[in-house]
Amino acid sequence: MSLSIFLLWLVCIPLSVHPLPAPRGFQLNCGASEDITHGNLKYIPDKGFISVGNKSAIKTADVLPLLSTLRFFPDTSAKKYCFVLPVIKGGKYLVRTTYYYGGYDGGKEPPVFEQIIQGTKWSTVNTTEDYANGMSSYYEIIVASLAKTLSVCLARNVHTTSSPFISALEIEYLGNSVYNSTDFSKYALVTVARDNFGADEEIIGKTSENILETSDGEYVKTIEPSFPDDQFNRLWQPFIDQNPVVECQNNVSSSEFWNFPPQRAFASAITTSRGKTIKIQWPPVSLPSTKYYIALYFQDNRTPSPYSWRVFSVSINGQNFYKDLNVTANGVTVYGSEWPLSGQTEITLTPGNNIPVGPVINAGEIYQILPLGGRTLTRDVMAMENLARWFVNPPSDWSGDPCLPPENSWTGVKCSQDKLARVVALNLTSMGISGSLHSSLANLTAVAHIWLGGNKLSGSIPNLSTLKELQTLHLENNKLEGTIPQSLGQLGQLRELFLQNNNLDGRVPDSLRNKKGLNIQYEL
Repeated sequence: MSLSIFLLWLVCIPLSVHPLPAPRGFQLNCGASEDITHGNLKYIPDKGFISVGNKSAIKTADVLPLLSTLRFFPDTSAKKYCFVLPVIKGGKYLVRTTYYYGGYDGGKEPPVFEQIIQGTKWSTVNTTEDYANGMSSYYEIIVASLAKTLSVCLARNVHTTSSPFISALEIEYLGNSVYNSTDFSKYALVTVARDNFGADEEIIGKTSENILETSDGEYVKTIEPSFPDDQFNRLWQPFIDQNPVVECQNNVSSSEFWNFPPQRAFASAITTSRGKTIKIQWPPVSLPSTKYYIALYFQDNRTPSPYSWRVFSVSINGQNFYKDLNVTANGVTVYGSEWPLSGQTEITLTPGNNIPVGPVINAGEIYQILPLGGRTLTRDVMAMENLARWFVNPPSDWSGDPCLPPENSWTGVKCSQDKLARVVALNLTSMGISGSLHSSLANLTAVAHIWLGGNKLSGSIPNLSTLKELQTLHLENNKLEGTIPQSLGQLGQLRELFLQNNNLDGRVPDSLRNKKGLNIQYEL
């Protein structure tokens, strides 16, 4: 059963819009050529954050401006297509991707494809049912950034029949206390549901505009919320069932809660009469068997007084979640950081003895706990990024994590399968690459094979004496100049050195000429 069925959050958007980024966040309108405005909300084009893909307009009538353009990726040879955004290293971010197909390519059904965050497969994007019902879709995940950039990628899978696409991408910086019981060095949180019980509309904030410089020196507009309903621009969906709904009479302080739920999340609640138990089927989808982060929010809905409190116990699927919870007009939250769930979920609120009012619940959040898929050694990532910048016309998928996920590593790059991945081979033979060999190539200290023959590389061969694992070095049929480095003779594992058809001076150091077991091909 596809995980995306449970992670997909449907958004019917006749008139409503998404909120804009928190400070140190971005909100990108993919495929757009200029800023768009909905009231006082602005989205910026995605130019400068991705270098691949094509733009397309949606011709569907009466579609929101945010959904009227998209970026699609027709290159079937690329292993992934990545947005790269500047972030604070170690910062915690909410990432939201939005999709609306709109039949931009003349097709009837949207493609199915993968989402990748920082080298970890996040979910499968399947918007077929949503699109058939006239709705867009969005997905969310909370991650800690591993570096000063954060990559969000799309990739084809065996079910992809046409070009992957994306309508919008947003990242929001979160506070340190938010969801702080999760170890974000090992896990991410995938949004399953974030609901305001008894409400009938989404929570949306107001915004103000700033200017931010990207990593490539371009200036782009970002949007900061000013007095928003949710300071992190989380979307709280309405949830109503057969239980009675009440309005709450006291305004809570968001800052009193670790997760900073918005004040409006407490404006309404589900309740029942004295002595009765509340049973809520929430979230209203069947969940895959794994562990979840659950946060529930409660407030006595009456006007504050010495009598504005009630006691009840909370259980989930018959298991005690919190016993004898005392809920006052000031509000309270309880959470489970690793709660096992499978299939349908039932929350039960059981009143305490002789309590004159029934239980009450205002809001809830539930996230699937997603183990991270490892990472690539930072030094290798930086070295590969430098090579990508110095090469002219590198493969189109040379963005994001060079090694991960393993099936989506960069074209021509082979990596170890360790938890901390290392680059062990480069094979870009006859790929039409020009530019020069950056000295950071010497930082790939686990590499055993470098094959760059048949390109148009110029400049000199850098000092590669640090590559103690290097076995084969193919640089033939390029435009390299200068001398052959003597340091190559110090590489004890080197057994093949192909240098023919370059502009080298032809003098081979004695350390190479006399090296036993070394196959050298060159021209004087």
